[in-house]
Amino acid sequence: MPLGALRPSPLVEQATQHLREQITQGEWPVGTRLPGENALAKTLGVGRSTVREALRALAGAGLVQARQGSGVFVIATKPATGPAEDWPARLRRAAITDVYEVRMMVETQSARLAAGRRTDEDVAALEAALAARARAAEGDDAAFVDADIALHAAVVAAAGNPVLTDLFAEFAPALRDGLIGLVELLGLRGHERNPGHDTHAALVAAIRRGDADAACGILQEELEQTLAHLNRKPT
Repeated sequence: MPLGALRPSPLVEQATQHLREQITQGEWPVGTRLPGENALAKTLGVGRSTVREALRALAGAGLVQARQGSGVFVIATKPATGPAEDWPARLRRAAITDVYEVRMMVETQSARLAAGRRTDEDVAALEAALAARARAAEGDDAAFVDADIALHAAVVAAAGNPVLTDLFAEFAPALRDGLIGLVELLGLRGHERNPGHDTHAALVAAIRRGDADAACGILQEELEQTLAHLNRKPT
C-alpha cells in the first residue's frame, strides 16, 4: 500500500493509521528503519510534530522503537495488547475523539466541584491563566493551545481533587497535538486571534461566584463544540 498525502481530518490519528498499515501489511518488515521525520512529513503532507506524535502512538502500540542516534525501527507487525500496556501508552494510541469524550466527563464535573471549593488562590490562578491565554493569542497556534490547556488545567486544579488533577495531566499531551492540528486544519484563528475568550471568561466568572450549574454548563457547551469539529469528516 503506497503512502499518499493525507486528507484533512484529525491529523495525528490519520497519520498513525497510515503508518500502522505500512507495518501491519508487511511493507516495512521487522528490523526496517523508518524514513526520517522530514521524509515522512513530506510524503504524508503533514508537519513534523504530527509525524512525531504518530510515531509515539506506534511506539505505545509496540510496533516501533526509537534507537538513540540510529532512528526509528519496526519491532513488531501486530500491536501489543493486554494488561502490560501502561496508561500513557494507551492514551498515545487512542483516537483523539475518544480521549476528548473522557476529557469532557472529567472537566465538566471538575468545573462543578471547583465552583463549590475554589479558594482565593484558585481564583487568582484562574484569572492569571485567562490573562495568559489572551496574551498567547498574539503568538502561534502551539503557544495558544498550550495557554488554553493551562487554563483548563487550572479549572481542574480548583476542584481540589489530586486524582482529577493527575488524570488531566495524563490527557494533556494527547489533547495538545490533536488541538494544534485542529486549529491549523480549520483555520480557527484566521479571523479571530483569541477564539473562545468570552466563553472562558464566563467560565472563570461562574467559578468565582460559586455558580456550579453555570460553570458546568458553559464548559459542557464549549467542549461539545470542539468535539463536533473533531468528529467532522473531510469532504
